[in-house]
Amino acid sequence: MTDLDHLTQSLARNLKRWRHERGFTLDALAARAGVSRGMLIQIEQARTNPSVGTVVKIADALGASITTLLDYDQEPQVRLVPAEQAIRLWSTEAGSHSTLLAGTEAPGPLELWSWRLMPGEGSDSDPHPQGTTELVHVSAGELTLTADGTEHRVPAGTSATFESHVPHGYRNDGTDPVEMTMAVSVPAPR
Repeated sequence: MTDLDHLTQSLARNLKRWRHERGFTLDALAARAGVSRGMLIQIEQARTNPSVGTVVKIADALGASITTLLDYDQEPQVRLVPAEQAIRLWSTEAGSHSTLLAGTEAPGPLELWSWRLMPGEGSDSDPHPQGTTELVHVSAGELTLTADGTEHRVPAGTSATFESHVPHGYRNDGTDPVEMTMAVSVPAPR
């Protein structure tokens, strides 16, 4: 079984479990996530590898982290995540990528990411649930952070925090790669 097959199986199993634990029908979760019922069925039957955006929408609708949906083990009190178990969820041929380093569910989903954006590249994100906060620390290059249509320059050595329930994105308008670490905190479901 390949790593992708393993992730597909884990996502199928965990989506079913979390959907049932939350008491959502397929139709209710589809409406809440903005994803078709057919797509949810295909994911739960491990017949498709959805886009990162689709997984994020489903995770947000469930009040769970991407890590939880892709993980197959229950987390112990201390969980070490070796580099080879980090999950690269987005990449480009030019070398840009985002990697989910670790995540937890206490009290709501909390994720730690490593990003690299090559010159001229970027990634946009749909709004997350109300109350979601992102923290970004740029270690190299200069990031152009867009939140709700306003651009902010974030140079190396600088951190930023913002509420990400609005459209937002990350872009590298410079000539050097941007290296950044990001934490995403989603409020616990009510």
